[in-house]
Amino acid sequence: MDIPSLYQLFLQHSSVSTDTRTIKKGDMFFGLKGPSYNGNAYTQQALDAGAAFCVTDEDTGINDDRVLRVDDSLETLQQLALHHRMEFEIPFIAITGTNGKTTTKELVHAVLSTSNTTYTTEGNLNNHIGIPLTLLKIRKDAHMAVVEMGANHIGEIASYCEIVRPNFGLITNCGKAHLEGFGSEEGVRKGKGELFDHLRAHGGTAFINNQLPYLLEMSEGISKKVFYGDGSKVSIEGESAHL
Repeated sequence: MDIPSLYQLFLQHSSVSTDTRTIKKGDMFFGLKGPSYNGNAYTQQALDAGAAFCVTDEDTGINDDRVLRVDDSLETLQQLALHHRMEFEIPFIAITGTNGKTTTKELVHAVLSTSNTTYTTEGNLNNHIGIPLTLLKIRKDAHMAVVEMGANHIGEIASYCEIVRPNFGLITNCGKAHLEGFGSEEGVRKGKGELFDHLRAHGGTAFINNQLPYLLEMSEGISKKVFYGDGSKVSIEGESAHL
């Protein structure tokens, strides 16, 4: 089944699940595979739990029109999310970094939600499965979306940007976490910097902490920048709160 046809089904059953333990009646179930699980094996369980349709990439042996066979369930989920994202002409704000992603995302969402209908990543569902699920939860009333992106190797953030298509972005910092995947601190900056690469290539806006010189360097070439931190040249300045 092609993505436009699948999207029409999604619009009729616009709740997506990848876990039969939490599936609700009318959900669209995607059978995903990982190192220690195979969601295709739970197709009948998903149908019994009330799934409207099940997307699988293996022969489940189930003769039911509600079972939709595709080449790759994960890729289909991601492409469906991209198709849905392209229905919106609103700010999509991507947040990544070594530390503080989830806290920053929650703070940004809390502020924006005071005057805008804003959708955001639930918890820290910031990977190749959580990001498309986040996008597919966005509804027509959305004014803004805040999407958290995690990564542990080079190329990961770039792949998420291809799905999210953010027009705003923020990198909290670049530390020493996941060096086994990035290879070095320079690798961390290159990997996280893929968000800035996307903004640079597509005319997006970067929010930059001017107290971190390497972020200033990483953001070179981005035409639209908003600086925050300390000093006279910042666009946004905050005050410390002591409780």
